[in-house]
Amino acid sequence: MDLLWFLVIGLVAGWLAGVLMRGGGLGIVRDLAVGVIGAVLGGSIFAALGITAYGLVGSLITATLGAIVLLALLRAFCRPAQPIA
Repeated sequence: MDLLWFLVIGLVAGWLAGVLMRGGGLGIVRDLAVGVIGAVLGGSIFAALGITAYGLVGSLITATLGAIVLLALLRAFCRPAQPIA
């Protein structure tokens, strides 16, 4: 059951990060991937800073902030090729 909640929080966090960073979601599979990886990244960042988040809302905030950091890093290093005009 914990895995199911982790995936649900990851999906919502990925969608929220997509909306906040881009203006729209990335699709269910990408939202889930970004949210789950962001949850792990956010947990690591919070632990390094000594911040503890409890409960469903704390997990959602942690995962969303981690997903936002992940999206920012992806945008910084993975720019799409510009067409030559």
